[in-house]
Amino acid sequence: MAEIIAIANQKGGVAKTTTTLNLGYSLMKLGKKVLMIDFDAQANLTTCFGIDEPNLIETNIAHLMIAKMNEEVVPSKSQYIVSSNGIDLISSSIYLSVVDANLRLEMGSERILYEILEPLKTDYDYIIIDTSPSLGSLTINALSAADSVIITVNPQLLAMMGLQDFLKTTKKIQKRINSRLSIKGILLTMCDSRTNLSKILSDQMSEAYDGVVNIFETHIPMTVKVGEAIYYSKSIAEYSPTSKAGIAYADFAKEMLLYDER
Repeated sequence: MAEIIAIANQKGGVAKTTTTLNLGYSLMKLGKKVLMIDFDAQANLTTCFGIDEPNLIETNIAHLMIAKMNEEVVPSKSQYIVSSNGIDLISSSIYLSVVDANLRLEMGSERILYEILEPLKTDYDYIIIDTSPSLGSLTINALSAADSVIITVNPQLLAMMGLQDFLKTTKKIQKRINSRLSIKGILLTMCDSRTNLSKILSDQMSEAYDGVVNIFETHIPMTVKVGEAIYYSKSIAEYSPTSKAGIAYADFAKEMLLYDER
């Protein structure tokens, strides 16, 4: 049975999409069968997957959510799962923003994504959800469906300020909706070792949460290679596996697997 992992943080610009993409490919390289879910109306993960016009995809995660909300039959997997280079994806589109608005009016809406993903768990080792930069209905759905969450944090002051609120929301979901949800850990991304501020904030993060939340030892460095890889619709593992970021994401996938074995 697959472990469902949400990559989340209420802040934007903290490498959630980049981490979803590269963790997925790194796990696939380690022999794991992976499904990625683009659960953000901006559809950046879908674009990174090489789909130039996400809004033209006939069936994506938004359509599946609407079908569940209307108690309609969900299409067969072949109609909504796309594959590339050994990894699978359920795409997104701007239509997901309509779903977000409708979820607020729907009874029991927190469990809809769970109902979609649960039948797919036997097909994969990991299902990784790329979430939107908010604590709205979509993110709550993702956390309600997930077995665990990885919180990506950019060691900059504004990116770290909302972390406490996110942790409080996660604990509420654990208590009220999804008791199996665990916090797998905090992943520091876009780290610039050349700046004192990045080092100071990284140290403060360790001091504040050491012993409270797992902080992964692997830090993802700031590098232009990641942006270049995304431009060419590739993971860093495909585009430049020997770059600092390529090595870091490969190391992170291995560290995560070791964490799961504890």
